[in-house]
Amino acid sequence: MLLEVRHIRKRFDDRTDALTDVSFSLEQGEFVSVIGPSGAGKTTLFRILNGAIPCDGGELFVDGAPMHTLKGRAKREVQKRIGTIYQDFALVENATCRQNVLNACLPDMTFLPAVCGLFGAERTAEADRLLDRVGLADKAEEPVKNLSGGQKQRVAIARALMRHPAILLADEPVASLDPVTGRQILELLRDIRETDGLTILMNSHNLALSLEFCPRLIGLSAGSVVYDGPAEAVTDATLAAIYGDGQDDAP
Repeated sequence: MLLEVRHIRKRFDDRTDALTDVSFSLEQGEFVSVIGPSGAGKTTLFRILNGAIPCDGGELFVDGAPMHTLKGRAKREVQKRIGTIYQDFALVENATCRQNVLNACLPDMTFLPAVCGLFGAERTAEADRLLDRVGLADKAEEPVKNLSGGQKQRVAIARALMRHPAILLADEPVASLDPVTGRQILELLRDIRETDGLTILMNSHNLALSLEFCPRLIGLSAGSVVYDGPAEAVTDATLAAIYGDGQDDAP
């Protein structure tokens, strides 16, 4: 099992229970979408998975390693197995596309090379290869601020791949993009999954795209998993359990 999430819980200081009981597992090569209404705990779950915040209870295993108990370098080594792309891209706007992809290497570099931007020929060649992979071979020297939203997300994908992750967390990857561009990004992610065997877990408010691109859906409601199964098996009753009887928050 590549990723195992067992009874994860999270409560914030204001006593808000963001996650009350979340359990699921992922196999290598899956493309899974986490869906649910606003406030269901999707973003909190992703922040726990990528190590941004700790959980308050439960267990998290990445390729068998207990990330919930590891600390320091051991934990960072496991976290390298998980890459993340974000809705707002999280790029350095004034830096070039190549520089943004190379920035993924900074955590593994010693102080002086990192400060001076001495990435070396091998890393630079890999960054250029990844930019070519996402369709931006001609944009390596282009400042990110000059790119369209779809192009920025492609740079973000290349940056995440630079870490050689086994799992890619896609946190609302197309929410800020127009429908055509968003579909192109999901087609790119699907191609990466099929070609590289990468496992992708996507957090999405777009139910239609989740149903189309992800063979499996995980539905969150009030901090708990209320559905985990094939996209083709989703019914009106399933959506009512996830979004409520009125489905006011369903996309």
